[in-house]
Amino acid sequence: MERALAVVDADESSKALVREAGELAAAVGAELVVIHVTSDEEYEEMRQKMERIPDSRVRYSAKQAVEGAEQFAADVGREVLEGIDVSWEALGKVGDAQTEILDAAAEQNCDHLFVAGEKRSPTGKALFGDITQALILNFGGAVTVVTE
Repeated sequence: MERALAVVDADESSKALVREAGELAAAVGAELVVIHVTSDEEYEEMRQKMERIPDSRVRYSAKQAVEGAEQFAADVGREVLEGIDVSWEALGKVGDAQTEILDAAAEQNCDHLFVAGEKRSPTGKALFGDITQALILNFGGAVTVVTE
């Protein structure tokens, strides 16, 4: 592993994922990119909410959505990577999560992905969600799935 991409979302488990990715990257001297993808639906919902504010000229642009996603990734990174000797950066994207994650991994020359798996059964068996499974199948490098 030389450069890893850790995918974060609003779940609390994302913090554990980034911490694990940071510790592993630090152990092998790799760099880490922390990414958050805001879906098109989330962006559109926020844009419409902003337009409904009476007497407001404030518009929520795609650029603001990307900046917000990057800020979210940076906030998680700062919170959980403090004290870990790893070089990292934050990245924000808007769009289809699978596409944006795979594109970002290619653009950032990442050879390892860290993604959260979904826990769906009472016995604790981890089943991969559609995005996680698609990333495993379509990414050309190693994928680590972290579950709660």
